[in-house]
Amino acid sequence: MFQKLTLKSVRVRPLVVPLSRPVIARIMRFDTFPIIAIDLQTEEGIVGRSYLEPYVTSSMRAIVPVIEDLCKAHIGKPLAPLDNYQGFRRALNFVGLEGISLIAVAGLDMAIWDALAQAAGMPLSVFLGGSLAPVPAYSSGGMWLSDVKSLGREAQELVAEGGFKGLKVRLGRDRMADDAEAIRVTREAIGEDTKLMIDFNQALSLGDALDRCHALDDLGLCWFEEPIAYNNLAGYAQLTRELDTPVQLGENFYGPRALYEALRVGAGDYYMPDLMRIGGVSGWLRSVPVAAAAGIQVSSHLYPEFSAHMLRVTETAHWLEWQDYANPILQRPFEVKDGFVHIPDVPGSGVSWNEEAIKRFRYEG
Repeated sequence: MFQKLTLKSVRVRPLVVPLSRPVIARIMRFDTFPIIAIDLQTEEGIVGRSYLEPYVTSSMRAIVPVIEDLCKAHIGKPLAPLDNYQGFRRALNFVGLEGISLIAVAGLDMAIWDALAQAAGMPLSVFLGGSLAPVPAYSSGGMWLSDVKSLGREAQELVAEGGFKGLKVRLGRDRMADDAEAIRVTREAIGEDTKLMIDFNQALSLGDALDRCHALDDLGLCWFEEPIAYNNLAGYAQLTRELDTPVQLGENFYGPRALYEALRVGAGDYYMPDLMRIGGVSGWLRSVPVAAAAGIQVSSHLYPEFSAHMLRVTETAHWLEWQDYANPILQRPFEVKDGFVHIPDVPGSGVSWNEEAIKRFRYEG
Protein backbone atom coordinates (compact mmCIF):
# COMPACT_ATOMS: atom_id res chain seq x y z
CA MET A 1 0.00 0.00 0.00
CA PHE A 2 1.28 3.48 -0.88
CA GLN A 3 2.35 5.46 2.16
CA LYS A 4 1.08 9.02 2.38
CA LEU A 5 3.63 11.55 3.58
CA THR A 6 3.22 14.76 5.57
CA LEU A 7 5.70 17.63 5.62
CA LYS A 8 7.33 18.10 9.01
CA SER A 9 10.36 20.35 8.45
CA VAL A 10 13.22 21.18 6.12
CA ARG A 11 16.95 21.46 6.70
CA VAL A 12 18.82 23.57 4.15
CA ARG A 13 22.62 23.62 4.25
CA PRO A 14 24.73 25.90 2.04
CA LEU A 15 28.08 24.39 1.04
CA VAL A 16 31.15 25.35 -0.95
CA VAL A 17 32.65 22.23 -2.55
CA PRO A 18 36.06 21.92 -4.27
CA LEU A 19 36.06 21.09 -7.97
CA SER A 20 38.19 18.29 -9.39
CA ARG A 21 39.06 20.64 -12.28
CA PRO A 22 38.65 24.42 -12.34
CA VAL A 23 35.87 26.01 -14.39
CA ILE A 24 37.49 28.67 -16.60
CA ALA A 25 34.91 30.68 -18.54
CA ARG A 26 34.90 34.12 -20.18
CA ILE A 27 33.08 35.68 -17.24
CA MET A 28 34.95 34.12 -14.31
CA ARG A 29 36.95 31.23 -12.92
CA PHE A 30 35.61 28.75 -10.34
CA ASP A 31 37.85 26.53 -8.23
CA THR A 32 34.98 25.71 -5.88
CA PHE A 33 31.26 25.41 -6.47
CA PRO A 34 28.27 26.38 -4.28
CA ILE A 35 25.83 23.59 -3.47
CA ILE A 36 22.67 23.77 -1.35
CA ALA A 37 21.84 20.43 0.30
CA ILE A 38 18.13 20.03 1.10
CA ASP A 39 16.65 17.50 3.55
CA LEU A 40 12.85 17.38 3.62
CA GLN A 41 11.71 15.66 6.82
CA THR A 42 8.29 13.99 6.90
CA GLU A 43 6.12 13.08 9.87
CA GLU A 44 6.41 9.46 8.77
CA GLY A 45 10.22 9.47 9.12
CA ILE A 46 11.22 9.46 5.45
CA VAL A 47 13.68 12.16 4.39
CA GLY A 48 13.58 13.45 0.82
CA ARG A 49 16.88 14.84 -0.45
CA SER A 50 17.93 17.08 -3.27
CA TYR A 51 20.54 19.72 -4.03
CA LEU A 52 20.92 22.94 -5.98
CA GLU A 53 24.00 24.41 -7.70
CA PRO A 54 23.37 28.16 -7.99
CA TYR A 55 26.81 29.09 -9.45
CA VAL A 56 27.33 32.22 -7.31
CA THR A 57 28.23 31.52 -3.68
CA SER A 58 26.65 34.67 -2.31
CA SER A 59 23.32 33.81 -3.96
CA MET A 60 22.80 31.09 -1.37
CA ARG A 61 22.10 33.78 1.23
CA ALA A 62 18.97 34.66 -0.78
CA ILE A 63 17.89 31.18 -1.90
CA VAL A 64 18.05 29.41 1.47
CA PRO A 65 15.48 31.69 3.22
CA VAL A 66 13.03 31.32 0.32
CA ILE A 67 13.17 27.53 0.60
CA GLU A 68 12.66 27.73 4.36
CA ASP A 69 9.75 30.18 4.05
CA LEU A 70 7.97 28.06 1.45
CA CYS A 71 8.26 25.03 3.71
CA LYS A 72 6.95 26.83 6.79
CA ALA A 73 3.69 27.57 4.98
CA HIS A 74 3.20 23.88 4.13
CA ILE A 75 4.13 22.18 7.43
CA GLY A 76 1.50 19.58 8.33
CA LYS A 77 0.25 19.33 4.76
CA PRO A 78 0.49 16.20 2.58
CA LEU A 79 3.25 15.82 0.03
CA ALA A 80 1.60 15.89 -3.38
CA PRO A 81 4.28 17.23 -5.72
CA LEU A 82 2.14 18.48 -8.57
CA ASP A 83 -0.17 20.28 -6.13
CA ASN A 84 2.80 21.49 -4.06
CA TYR A 85 4.52 22.77 -7.21
CA GLN A 86 1.49 24.87 -8.11
CA GLY A 87 1.09 26.07 -4.51
CA PHE A 88 4.72 27.09 -4.21
CA ARG A 89 4.56 29.00 -7.48
CA ARG A 90 1.34 30.80 -6.52
CA ALA A 91 2.99 31.90 -3.29
CA LEU A 92 5.68 33.64 -5.36
CA ASN A 93 3.50 35.18 -8.09
CA PHE A 94 4.02 38.72 -6.88
CA VAL A 95 7.81 38.47 -6.95
CA GLY A 96 7.97 36.63 -10.28
CA LEU A 97 8.35 33.03 -11.36
CA GLU A 98 11.93 33.09 -12.60
CA GLY A 99 15.31 33.33 -10.91
CA ILE A 100 15.47 32.64 -7.20
CA SER A 101 11.73 31.96 -6.97
CA LEU A 102 11.68 28.97 -9.30
CA ILE A 103 15.12 27.78 -8.14
CA ALA A 104 13.76 27.45 -4.59
CA VAL A 105 10.62 25.68 -5.83
CA ALA A 106 12.75 23.26 -7.86
CA GLY A 107 14.89 22.28 -4.89
CA LEU A 108 11.83 21.46 -2.79
CA ASP A 109 10.09 19.70 -5.66
CA MET A 110 12.99 17.30 -6.23
CA ALA A 111 13.14 16.46 -2.53
CA ILE A 112 9.38 15.77 -2.45
CA TRP A 113 9.57 13.37 -5.39
CA ASP A 114 12.56 11.65 -3.79
CA ALA A 115 10.61 11.15 -0.56
CA LEU A 116 7.54 9.76 -2.34
CA ALA A 117 9.61 7.32 -4.41
CA GLN A 118 11.30 6.14 -1.23
CA ALA A 119 7.89 5.64 0.41
CA ALA A 120 6.80 3.57 -2.58
CA GLY A 121 10.01 1.50 -2.40
CA MET A 122 10.89 2.31 -6.01
CA PRO A 123 13.70 4.09 -7.84
CA LEU A 124 12.41 7.49 -8.97
CA SER A 125 12.37 6.56 -12.67
CA VAL A 126 10.26 3.47 -11.91
CA PHE A 127 7.95 5.46 -9.63
CA LEU A 128 7.41 7.88 -12.55
CA GLY A 129 6.38 5.01 -14.82
CA GLY A 130 9.69 4.21 -16.46
CA SER A 131 12.37 1.61 -15.81
CA LEU A 132 15.98 1.22 -14.78
CA ALA A 133 18.52 1.16 -17.59
CA PRO A 134 21.91 2.77 -18.27
CA VAL A 135 21.69 6.34 -19.61
CA PRO A 136 24.08 7.50 -22.38
CA ALA A 137 26.29 10.32 -21.13
CA TYR A 138 29.01 12.63 -22.34
CA SER A 139 31.74 14.11 -20.16
CA SER A 140 31.34 17.75 -19.22
CA GLY A 141 33.92 17.80 -16.45
CA GLY A 142 36.60 19.95 -18.08
CA MET A 143 37.77 21.35 -21.42
CA TRP A 144 37.25 24.95 -20.39
CA LEU A 145 39.09 28.02 -21.73
CA SER A 146 42.48 26.91 -20.49
CA ASP A 147 45.71 26.73 -22.51
CA VAL A 148 44.90 25.06 -25.81
CA LYS A 149 48.11 23.02 -25.61
CA SER A 150 46.82 21.21 -22.50
CA LEU A 151 43.50 20.19 -24.02
CA GLY A 152 44.65 17.00 -25.71
CA ARG A 153 45.87 15.40 -22.48
CA GLU A 154 42.80 16.62 -20.60
CA ALA A 155 40.46 15.22 -23.26
CA GLN A 156 42.09 11.80 -23.02
CA GLU A 157 41.78 11.83 -19.22
CA LEU A 158 38.12 12.81 -19.30
CA VAL A 159 37.14 10.21 -21.89
CA ALA A 160 38.98 7.50 -19.95
CA GLU A 161 37.24 8.39 -16.67
CA GLY A 162 33.95 6.87 -17.83
CA GLY A 163 34.63 5.34 -21.22
CA PHE A 164 32.73 8.28 -22.69
CA LYS A 165 31.74 8.45 -26.36
CA GLY A 166 31.07 12.20 -26.17
CA LEU A 167 32.95 15.19 -24.75
CA LYS A 168 31.98 18.82 -24.21
CA VAL A 169 34.51 21.45 -25.31
CA ARG A 170 34.11 25.10 -24.35
CA LEU A 171 34.84 27.74 -26.95
CA GLY A 172 34.61 31.52 -27.12
CA ARG A 173 38.23 32.60 -27.01
CA ASP A 174 39.19 36.05 -28.28
CA ARG A 175 40.55 34.64 -31.55
CA MET A 176 38.55 32.29 -33.74
CA ALA A 177 41.80 30.60 -34.73
CA ASP A 178 42.30 29.53 -31.12
CA ASP A 179 38.84 27.97 -31.00
CA ALA A 180 39.56 26.08 -34.21
CA GLU A 181 42.88 24.93 -32.76
CA ALA A 182 41.13 23.71 -29.60
CA ILE A 183 38.91 21.47 -31.75
CA ARG A 184 41.88 20.23 -33.79
CA VAL A 185 43.94 19.37 -30.70
CA THR A 186 41.01 17.57 -29.11
CA ARG A 187 40.22 15.57 -32.24
CA GLU A 188 43.86 14.56 -32.61
CA ALA A 189 43.93 13.32 -29.01
CA ILE A 190 40.71 11.28 -28.91
CA GLY A 191 39.98 10.42 -32.53
CA GLU A 192 37.10 10.96 -34.90
CA ASP A 193 34.61 8.60 -33.28
CA THR A 194 34.08 10.59 -30.07
CA LYS A 195 31.32 13.16 -30.43
CA LEU A 196 32.24 16.75 -29.60
CA MET A 197 29.60 18.98 -28.02
CA ILE A 198 30.58 22.66 -28.31
CA ASP A 199 29.52 25.14 -25.62
CA PHE A 200 30.13 28.87 -26.00
CA ASN A 201 28.55 29.78 -22.62
CA GLN A 202 26.78 32.78 -24.23
CA ALA A 203 30.16 34.36 -25.00
CA LEU A 204 29.36 35.83 -28.43
CA SER A 205 27.28 38.58 -29.94
CA LEU A 206 24.92 37.47 -32.70
CA GLY A 207 27.24 38.82 -35.40
CA ASP A 208 30.28 37.07 -33.93
CA ALA A 209 28.27 33.88 -33.48
CA LEU A 210 27.21 33.87 -37.12
CA ASP A 211 30.81 34.43 -38.21
CA ARG A 212 32.37 31.87 -35.89
CA CYS A 213 29.76 29.13 -36.14
CA HIS A 214 29.71 29.31 -39.93
CA ALA A 215 33.51 28.98 -39.91
CA LEU A 216 33.29 25.84 -37.72
CA ASP A 217 30.17 24.42 -39.35
CA ASP A 218 31.85 21.72 -41.45
CA LEU A 219 33.84 20.04 -38.64
CA GLY A 220 31.32 17.31 -37.82
CA LEU A 221 30.43 18.70 -34.39
CA CYS A 222 27.50 17.33 -32.41
CA TRP A 223 26.05 20.75 -31.54
CA PHE A 224 26.71 24.43 -30.87
CA GLU A 225 25.41 25.24 -27.39
CA GLU A 226 24.41 28.74 -26.28
CA PRO A 227 26.60 30.83 -28.61
CA ILE A 228 24.67 34.00 -27.65
CA ALA A 229 22.67 35.40 -24.73
CA TYR A 230 20.12 32.79 -23.67
CA ASN A 231 17.09 35.10 -24.12
CA ASN A 232 17.85 36.22 -27.68
CA LEU A 233 15.38 33.78 -29.21
CA ALA A 234 15.26 35.62 -32.54
CA GLY A 235 19.04 35.25 -32.78
CA TYR A 236 18.83 31.55 -31.97
CA ALA A 237 16.16 31.10 -34.63
CA GLN A 238 18.47 32.71 -37.20
CA LEU A 239 21.40 30.50 -36.17
CA THR A 240 19.18 27.42 -36.34
CA ARG A 241 18.02 28.30 -39.85
CA GLU A 242 21.47 29.06 -41.21
CA LEU A 243 23.74 26.43 -39.65
CA ASP A 244 24.14 22.77 -40.57
CA THR A 245 25.44 21.94 -37.09
CA PRO A 246 22.48 21.60 -34.67
CA VAL A 247 21.92 24.41 -32.17
CA GLN A 248 21.44 23.48 -28.51
CA LEU A 249 19.91 25.64 -25.76
CA GLY A 250 17.58 25.37 -22.80
CA GLU A 251 19.60 25.35 -19.59
CA ASN A 252 18.19 28.81 -18.88
CA PHE A 253 14.55 27.95 -19.55
CA TYR A 254 12.52 28.92 -16.49
CA GLY A 255 9.49 26.65 -16.62
CA PRO A 256 7.42 25.12 -19.44
CA ARG A 257 6.38 28.39 -21.08
CA ALA A 258 9.98 29.35 -21.79
CA LEU A 259 10.51 26.06 -23.60
CA TYR A 260 7.26 26.54 -25.50
CA GLU A 261 8.26 30.05 -26.62
CA ALA A 262 11.61 28.78 -27.90
CA LEU A 263 9.86 26.00 -29.78
CA ARG A 264 7.27 28.38 -31.21
CA VAL A 265 9.91 30.56 -32.89
CA GLY A 266 12.20 27.69 -33.94
CA ALA A 267 14.99 28.74 -31.60
CA GLY A 268 16.94 25.47 -31.56
CA ASP A 269 17.37 21.93 -32.85
CA TYR A 270 17.97 20.41 -29.40
CA TYR A 271 16.88 21.42 -25.88
CA MET A 272 18.60 20.73 -22.56
CA PRO A 273 16.55 21.75 -19.50
CA ASP A 274 18.27 22.35 -16.18
CA LEU A 275 16.32 20.86 -13.25
CA MET A 276 17.08 23.88 -11.05
CA ARG A 277 15.55 26.31 -13.54
CA ILE A 278 12.89 24.27 -15.31
CA GLY A 279 11.16 23.66 -11.96
CA GLY A 280 12.51 20.35 -10.66
CA VAL A 281 10.89 17.03 -11.49
CA SER A 282 7.41 18.58 -11.83
CA GLY A 283 8.70 21.31 -14.13
CA TRP A 284 10.49 18.71 -16.26
CA LEU A 285 7.36 16.57 -16.51
CA ARG A 286 5.38 19.59 -17.70
CA SER A 287 8.03 20.82 -20.15
CA VAL A 288 9.66 17.98 -22.05
CA PRO A 289 6.43 16.59 -23.55
CA VAL A 290 6.14 19.91 -25.39
CA ALA A 291 9.53 19.25 -27.01
CA ALA A 292 8.66 15.61 -27.64
CA ALA A 293 5.45 16.60 -29.45
CA ALA A 294 7.62 18.53 -31.89
CA GLY A 295 10.16 15.72 -32.19
CA ILE A 296 12.89 17.72 -30.44
CA GLN A 297 15.49 15.59 -28.64
CA VAL A 298 16.05 16.50 -24.99
CA SER A 299 19.32 16.31 -23.07
CA SER A 300 20.00 17.27 -19.47
CA HIS A 301 22.04 20.06 -17.89
CA LEU A 302 23.87 19.33 -14.61
CA TYR A 303 22.23 17.31 -11.78
CA PRO A 304 23.23 13.97 -13.33
CA GLU A 305 21.64 11.87 -10.57
CA PHE A 306 18.11 13.27 -10.88
CA SER A 307 18.59 13.86 -14.62
CA ALA A 308 19.33 10.18 -15.22
CA HIS A 309 15.92 9.30 -13.78
CA MET A 310 14.20 12.00 -15.81
CA LEU A 311 15.75 10.94 -19.09
CA ARG A 312 14.42 7.43 -18.48
CA VAL A 313 10.88 8.87 -18.66
CA THR A 314 11.54 11.32 -21.52
CA GLU A 315 10.15 10.29 -24.91
CA THR A 316 12.88 12.01 -26.94
CA ALA A 317 15.76 11.46 -24.49
CA HIS A 318 19.15 12.30 -25.99
CA TRP A 319 22.29 12.81 -23.83
CA LEU A 320 22.97 13.14 -20.11
CA GLU A 321 25.55 15.77 -19.19
CA TRP A 322 27.95 14.14 -16.74
CA GLN A 323 30.01 16.15 -14.26
CA ASP A 324 31.13 15.27 -10.74
CA TYR A 325 30.52 18.57 -8.92
CA ALA A 326 28.35 16.97 -6.21
CA ASN A 327 30.41 13.78 -5.82
CA PRO A 328 32.40 15.07 -2.80
CA ILE A 329 29.19 15.29 -0.70
CA LEU A 330 27.49 12.11 -1.94
CA GLN A 331 27.64 8.94 0.08
CA ARG A 332 27.39 6.83 -3.08
CA PRO A 333 28.21 8.64 -6.34
CA PHE A 334 26.56 7.09 -9.38
CA GLU A 335 28.65 4.65 -11.43
CA VAL A 336 29.78 5.68 -14.91
CA LYS A 337 30.96 2.90 -17.19
CA ASP A 338 31.42 2.54 -20.95
CA GLY A 339 29.84 5.93 -21.55
CA PHE A 340 26.68 5.23 -19.54
CA VAL A 341 25.47 6.43 -16.15
CA HIS A 342 24.06 3.54 -14.13
CA ILE A 343 21.11 4.37 -11.88
CA PRO A 344 21.32 2.44 -8.60
CA ASP A 345 18.45 0.07 -7.86
CA VAL A 346 17.45 1.76 -4.62
CA PRO A 347 14.26 3.58 -3.57
CA GLY A 348 14.15 7.27 -4.45
CA SER A 349 16.68 9.26 -6.43
CA GLY A 350 19.72 7.50 -4.99
CA VAL A 351 21.04 10.78 -3.57
CA SER A 352 22.35 10.45 -0.01
CA TRP A 353 24.87 12.54 1.89
CA ASN A 354 28.37 11.99 3.15
CA GLU A 355 27.65 13.84 6.39
CA GLU A 356 31.32 14.25 7.26
CA ALA A 357 31.91 16.03 3.94
CA ILE A 358 28.78 18.14 4.43
CA LYS A 359 30.19 19.41 7.73
CA ARG A 360 33.60 20.05 6.21
CA PHE A 361 32.28 22.10 3.28
CA ARG A 362 29.65 24.10 5.18
CA TYR A 363 29.44 27.73 4.02
CA GLU A 364 29.21 30.22 6.86
CA GLY A 365 29.12 33.42 4.82
